[in-house]
This record gives sequence, C-alpha cells and structure tokens, in this order.
Amino acid sequence: MSGEKKGFFASLVEGLSKTRKNIAAGLEYVFSGFTKIDDDFYEELEEILVMADMGINATSAIIDNLKEKVKENHIKEPEECKGILMVSIKEQMTLDPLAYAFEDQTSVVLIIGVNGVGKTTSVGKLAGQYKNAGKKVIMAAADTFRAAANQQLTEWSKRAGVEIISGSEGADPAAVIYDAIAAAKARKADILLCDTAGRLHNKKNLMAELHKINKIIDKEFPEAYLETLIVLDGTTGQNALVQAKQFKEVANITGIILTKLDGSAKGGIAIAIQSELGVPVKYIGVGEKIEDLQKFDPDAFVDALFQ
Repeated sequence: MSGEKKGFFASLVEGLSKTRKNIAAGLEYVFSGFTKIDDDFYEELEEILVMADMGINATSAIIDNLKEKVKENHIKEPEECKGILMVSIKEQMTLDPLAYAFEDQTSVVLIIGVNGVGKTTSVGKLAGQYKNAGKKVIMAAADTFRAAANQQLTEWSKRAGVEIISGSEGADPAAVIYDAIAAAKARKADILLCDTAGRLHNKKNLMAELHKINKIIDKEFPEAYLETLIVLDGTTGQNALVQAKQFKEVANITGIILTKLDGSAKGGIAIAIQSELGVPVKYIGVGEKIEDLQKFDPDAFVDALFQ
C-alpha cells in the first residue's frame, strides 16, 4: 500500500467510525451471542444490515449469499460467519475493470447532482487530482444558476492550476459547455470537467437542460468519451438513493461520487446504491482535502467498516 493509499485507508477507517459504531455492537451480539446458525441468527443479522442503510435488496442478496456459503462449507459456528459476511458484501460491490477507462482517454466528465451535496467541491478536487496525474484539464462552470458555484469553482481552478471556462450568471449552461468544448479541443485537453446545476424540484427543466448539454457534447465532441457522475451526500442515507433514482430518469449515469461519509452513520448506503441502481460507486469523499476524495475500493471500504 502506498503512503497516500495508507493515509486514505486511515481516513476511511476514521470516516466510517460512525457507521461502524452503528452496526458493531449489533454484529458483535449476533456473532458471539448466538450459539447456532438458524433463522433467528439470519433475521437478526439482516435487521442490523438494513439499519446501517444497506437497503433491503442488497441485504437480501448478502444474506442469501451468506446462507449458500455456510451450507457449502458446512459452517456451524456463528463466529465463523464474520469473514464470509465481509466477502459477501465485497462481492456486491465489485467494480468493472474498465470503470476508470475514461481517465486514460480524451473525455468529458459531466458532474450532476442537487445543490449542497458537494458537487462543485468534487469537481475541484477531481481537477486537482487529474492535473497531479499529469493530465491537461479544463473545467466548465455550467452551474450558472447558483452565483456562488462560479466563484467556488474559480477558487478551485486557481488552487488546482487548471483553466476554467464560465459564463455570466443566468447564462445558458449549454452555451458554456459549447465554449468549453471549443477550448478543450483547441488546447488538446485530456479531460473536460463540467459542473452542472442540480434542481430536482423542477425536473422538467433539468431534463431539458441535460438533454441540451448532451446533444452539444455529441455533436461538437463525438470523439470524446462521456462519463456522467452523480454526486450524492452520504449523510442523507436512503434519501441519496431516491435522488439517484430521479436523476437516473433524466441522465445516463455511469458512476457515483459519494461525499461526506466522514460525517455519516449511514455509510452502508454505498452498498445499497450499487445494488439498487446497478451503477457503481466510483469515488468516495471522507474529508475536506483534495486527497480526501479517492477512487472507491470495495475491499478497503468493507475492511474499514469491520475494523
């Protein structure tokens, strides 16, 4: 494990402490309090996972998987189930080997999500990370409805040393994307990172706006790989899942950025979202610093959860 990875794992362990506390006592009770593996044991276990916001679907799949493995391996002691449970959860969250393929080709990364979830901050952090990885990055400030978004992103662009293309307040977001594509092509950028507005309460407008943006990307930059990441706030638990489902109706989401996990007792939502939506969590955030947003590693996540 590299120093940065090690540092992030420590942050992850710390960041998931509230979620861990939320489920640790229950799991301890189930694994050491039960003398045999029976229906009551599974029922209790299921309840603890659901309480940790892992969701009904994911929990059912995890428990079914556990039952199968217990049967196959003729396991009799509840304590022996802990390791198997961890493996079952990891299997629910495996990432496609090509999950981050967009990072190594000319791509447009569209960041969507409601305001207040850490969307603009995530754009800034990713810009800094891609730049540090030697990529030529351009940011597009296409959230023209929130005045502060533009200022915030400009601040991040200075911090990351990345060029930003923006329009005036209230400008047409699609026009900003159009200008940003022209700049990305002219400067031979590797990644064009686009911050967009998120107004779910006005779904019709949002739908029209995203449709227009996508049309411009298709027409003006067909050779670019389009990655659409939705930012969700980990502290909102099941609410994040509802948001993701609504956005999925208006956009072809290819991945999830789950933020603010350090302040949440609902870290299990990372498992629920993937299972319910069939969309992988690709990045998670556990703090304020640029390096506190990292690629999602299911193994490290589950290990940190069960520390």
